[in-house]
Amino acid sequence: MNTSSSNAPRASSKSKAMIFPWIPSIHAAHSMGLARLAPIIATAVLLASCASPPAPPSSAPSAEPTAAGSRPGDSGPLPASMQQGKSRWVAVRWAELPGFEDDQLFEAWNAWLKSCERPGPVFAPLCGEVRRLSIVSAEEQRNWMVGRLQPYRVETLQGAPDGLLTSYYEPVLKASRQPGAGYEVPLYRPPASLGSRKPWYSRQEIDTLPEAKSALRGREIAWLADPVEAMSLHIQGSGRLNLTEADGSQRTVRVAYAGSNEQPFRSVTQWLVDQGEGRMTAPWVESTKAWVARNPQRAQQMLWSNPRYTFFQEQPLSELDAAFGPKGAQGVALTPGRSIAVDPGSIPYGTPVWLASRGGAGSLQKLVLAQDTGSAIVGAVRADYFAGTGPEAGQLAARMNQPLRLWVLWPR
Repeated sequence: MNTSSSNAPRASSKSKAMIFPWIPSIHAAHSMGLARLAPIIATAVLLASCASPPAPPSSAPSAEPTAAGSRPGDSGPLPASMQQGKSRWVAVRWAELPGFEDDQLFEAWNAWLKSCERPGPVFAPLCGEVRRLSIVSAEEQRNWMVGRLQPYRVETLQGAPDGLLTSYYEPVLKASRQPGAGYEVPLYRPPASLGSRKPWYSRQEIDTLPEAKSALRGREIAWLADPVEAMSLHIQGSGRLNLTEADGSQRTVRVAYAGSNEQPFRSVTQWLVDQGEGRMTAPWVESTKAWVARNPQRAQQMLWSNPRYTFFQEQPLSELDAAFGPKGAQGVALTPGRSIAVDPGSIPYGTPVWLASRGGAGSLQKLVLAQDTGSAIVGAVRADYFAGTGPEAGQLAARMNQPLRLWVLWPR
């Protein structure tokens, strides 16, 4: 489960710059049996494309979206608008979707195959066709989508189509199975008493109260060297550890979200702003480390400003697992650049979604799958983009805080 935005509890493939009118950027706070895959070559291309940075945005924005023109099957009367929990869905023509004719759909098909491992009742009847179409051309996939799915523009209940896109990623950190030699910050499995009180102890109480420390004794998975990196892992909700075992051997494991203390999330970045530090210009881990180096006597106060605390479970990392991200709230592995976290009260898990966003992190016009959520991902037109694994994905996630429009693709 994701729990970041660029610094909130919850990498992109290249895409053409979108042409669309947007409202000004919004800043917000977030924590998170294989179906038939596409051919190995396609998967390799997917991974390569997800590691590439997005194309820079156009320097000459236009006031109107590019019209793709009508398509066969995209005619006749449109269905009525409908309310879906916190959002209103307005039926539109496929021509409204920016970049629909240009997206490399096979990249998204891997994410769709993942969703078909645990499909909801609405999309389960389509999964046989989705699997069959994993090996056809993008044009065949596009024609199938037009024939079988109806796009709906996602709006707030008040009719606003503009929202916010942030991003999260899977950090890779050095860790030790035993404390010492500079590794003193523990990562914990959930305590046995976690459900006995809600909320559980705060971050400060976990660090200071004997009863909280006692409840966590023996629950350590591994130790990290830096408390800011540990906070980053808590915010992202999962990560990979380059782990040194007790015998000195090395291996890589995944630590995935296993629960939280259910305390409210508070943004460390916002706390620093409130202290008069101004907005951080570098990715928040680096900028926060720099602040700690300048203010070591206030480091603990800064960490305690966020009472929310994440617990983890260790998972093995096979070669196949390493090609994907951690499991999201849908219960399937996330696909870099093609999975998003959403508010499930607006968009159900497993829904294919057309995403269009333009801002400082680049331009995105692409098919994605709603497969995760997070505590800061709330509202109708709100998404968190899974950037992938490692420092490059982290840099993209740190930059992404930009306007968004979404279209759900719903069975006809």
